[in-house]
Order: sequence, then structure tokens, then C-alpha cells
Amino acid sequence: MRTELCTDEGEFGRLAEQWGRLYRRCGTATPFQSHAWLHSWWLSYGTPGRLRLVLVRDGADLVAAAPLMLVRQPWPALVPLGGSISDFGDVLIEDGERADRAATALADGLARAARTALIDFREVRPGGAVERLYASWRGPRRQVPDSLCLELPAVPMDDLIGRLATAKAQQRVRAKLRKLSTLGVERRAVRPDEVDAALRRLLELHRLQWQGRKVTAEHLQDRFAEHLIRSVGPMVRAGDAVVTEFRVDGTVVAVDLTLLSDRLAGGYLYGAHPQLRERKADVATMLLHACAQHTGAGSGAGNGTGGRRVLSLLRGNEPYKHHWRPQPVVNQRFLLARRRTAPLMSAAVCDVAARSRGKKLLDRFLGWRERGGGGRP
Repeated sequence: MRTELCTDEGEFGRLAEQWGRLYRRCGTATPFQSHAWLHSWWLSYGTPGRLRLVLVRDGADLVAAAPLMLVRQPWPALVPLGGSISDFGDVLIEDGERADRAATALADGLARAARTALIDFREVRPGGAVERLYASWRGPRRQVPDSLCLELPAVPMDDLIGRLATAKAQQRVRAKLRKLSTLGVERRAVRPDEVDAALRRLLELHRLQWQGRKVTAEHLQDRFAEHLIRSVGPMVRAGDAVVTEFRVDGTVVAVDLTLLSDRLAGGYLYGAHPQLRERKADVATMLLHACAQHTGAGSGAGNGTGGRRVLSLLRGNEPYKHHWRPQPVVNQRFLLARRRTAPLMSAAVCDVAARSRGKKLLDRFLGWRERGGGGRP
């Protein structure tokens, strides 16, 4: 096996077909490792001269890839492409008999590419391909918890309703579904040639629904819109995403983007007109019902598993998600260093610990304030 370092974004673009074949052969890959998502992200967010793709080939076959970029702050590090708008980071290593050799070759290639930089893989979903790379790493290494995700089993909506704690809660959800039917809410998956227009409508509705309230600022930026529109069309054509429109009396009132891989379906972003809530439509139930349609038997997109295993609510611990009694799953952060960069790894671990303590103190203070400020926080 031979290892290559690609630093040219034009070459990155030309890797689409080979990358796609490797992506289909890596059962742990999420949509955030697809070529369409990563290359589009680089075009919108990348810094010229900082691209670092470590590629492993066996003959003509691409068998492993680490999509990274160099950052300088707070210390020199190689970090995954995709940034904060991607819920999962990972590498690609093909499944099968070549996997261990590919992981070893990738680890050696990363060690050479890193030079004086730390390697910092964030937001790795448990079971991700980075775990195989981590096992092959010959230098200092550390694993620490990262963001919390919430997941539901990949079952039909009736079974999700059955997970609710009480019969009364189950009745409420069924009443909400009947309300959506009474309002005449109809849904359909848009065709690939309609995706760009549907995404523009999604972003318009997203801006409208959050008007005057706290919102993720990046979702309102032009570069985010350009990335989303550029990446999702190819992902829909490849079966890695579905865009759903919801209409009432022929008018689009909501649009949802769900990302798909062999193992999961995850609702990534939606926009809903405020009139839906004014008419007592439960938007969260509407979206979950639609997302559950993409987890049934036969919906797997590449490895013949016969269906996705998880309906992911992605990152975040919002209270409304707990209504469905999801399983908490903690993403992991993997730090890889050479002997000369071990002090950088120690600094990163100390930073993680300090941030964790700060978050606990903030949560304690907010809880104390909600209780009326009595006693000590």
C-alpha cells in the first residue's frame, strides 16, 4: 500500500468518483464524510494552502482517506474538514480484509503529514473508522468525550409512539398527527432537479421561523447557503439525503433536509412557516414522522443491511428531544501526537477539562437562578 498527501483543491474535486466508491465500502461512514459534503464545505470554508488529504491506495484502489486541514490556533493541528456545521467527523477506511493494513498505512501517512502539528479528530460517532486508526497509532494518544447526541431506534412511527412513557402521552401524539391530517398537510420528497429551489425555500422559512429569537448565526450566512445548495443536490442523487416539502392547499409551509447513510437517518435542518404553529400544528411531530419514513427495511443505501439502524436526532440535548425517550450517545474526540507534539496533546486535554468544569459551573448557576436564587448556587 502507498500513501499520498493531497494539498490541491482541484485534485480534491477530481477524487469524487474514487472517494464515492470508498465511501460506499466504509460501513461506518456518515453523510458528513461524503465527497459532495466535504468538497463543498472546503469551497465555502477552507483556507487556501491548508488542505491536507491523506490517501492510501492499494494498487489502483483508494482504500483509506483522512480529510483534514491545517489550523494554527490555539495550536498547530490537523482537524477534520466539515467544521462546526457537521455533526460527525471521521476518516474513511474500507471494510474487509484490507482494513487493518489500510489503517496502519493511514496512521503512518498521518504521522508524516502532521510534522509539528497535533492531530485532533472531533465528534467521532462511537464505532467510527477513527477507532481503527487510533488502535494503529504508534505515538502518544488520548481519547476524551465530545458532544452528546440523542438517538432513536429505526422503527415505524407507531413504534416510536409506543416508546412514550404513558398512554396519555401516546394519545396526545396521535391527536397531533390527526390534527396535521385535518389541516391538510401533505408531504412529498422533491426530485433532484427541484432540490436547489427547495433548499432556498427551506432557508427562507428557517430565517422566518427564528425571526426575533436566538438562532444559530451560521445558518443565516451566505456561505452556508452556498455550501448547502452546492452539496445536497449530488447527495440526493446518490441517496445520501432527501429533501421533503410540506404543503397546505398547494402552498409550501415547511421544508426538511434529512441526511442518510447505511446506518442512520438524521434530520439536519428545516424551515417552517410560523403560521403552522399558529394553527396548532406540532412541527416536531410532523418532522419526526417524515424522518421515520427513511429508516424502514430496504432503505439502506449501500451495504445491503436492509435498513438503517438509527434515527439520529444529531447533536444537542434540547428538552423537546427527550419527550421521545432517546438513547444518549456521546461522540468521542481522538488526539494523536508524535513525541515532539506530545506537549500539544497535554494542552488540549487540559483545555477540555477546563471547559468541562466551566460548563458544569454554568449549568449549576443557571439551575440555581431558575430555582429563584435561594441558597448557594
